[in-house]
Amino acid sequence: MNEYILYLEELLAEKVSFKLIEKEAEQFYHAHSLEDCYKTGLELYKSSNYQVQEAGVYLLGYAATEYSPAFSFLKDEVSRHENWRVQEILAKAFDIYCRLIGYETALPVIKDWLASDVANTRRAVSEGLRIWTGRPYFKENPQVAIDLLSAHREDESLYMRKSVGNALRDISKKHPELVSKELQQWDLSSKEVNQVYKLANKFIGE
Repeated sequence: MNEYILYLEELLAEKVSFKLIEKEAEQFYHAHSLEDCYKTGLELYKSSNYQVQEAGVYLLGYAATEYSPAFSFLKDEVSRHENWRVQEILAKAFDIYCRLIGYETALPVIKDWLASDVANTRRAVSEGLRIWTGRPYFKENPQVAIDLLSAHREDESLYMRKSVGNALRDISKKHPELVSKELQQWDLSSKEVNQVYKLANKFIGE
């Protein structure tokens, strides 16, 4: 284990690359059991090197499909990490989990995370599943994606509202009529709603 951590630290030294970390985690996943992914993910997360931690978060995303403690760790612990880059990986790890079990099967989990009182947990969903309608199930059911995102147009977190607005903007490229219909129902007297509206309406309003 220590050798693998040292390997990652040397590999990632002076390199800031999501792609490299993702590649390393995916290679480990394909070469090891989910139990190994779970145990290694937890060990990597203990590192003081945030990039090594990110690799651990990726592995926990894979392991979460079989190990519920891995899933809980992502939701309850990783979501409270202060580094924004780790939060970006949390979003990717959540998408890995949803992709592997199937997005429709993951709907209850998606709704549960969106109902969290932790902004990073909610944002992991809205950001992780982008582009929503490029994902199976949501590609055939864009209105479901729009409804889930729109419910957070007045979210208390600006961080989350920006993610929601950008995600709806993405959807509007292929489904402008659906997004436009949704936006027409919004009360723009709310500053928070108006912020999301301006992002979501960017391409529709052109």
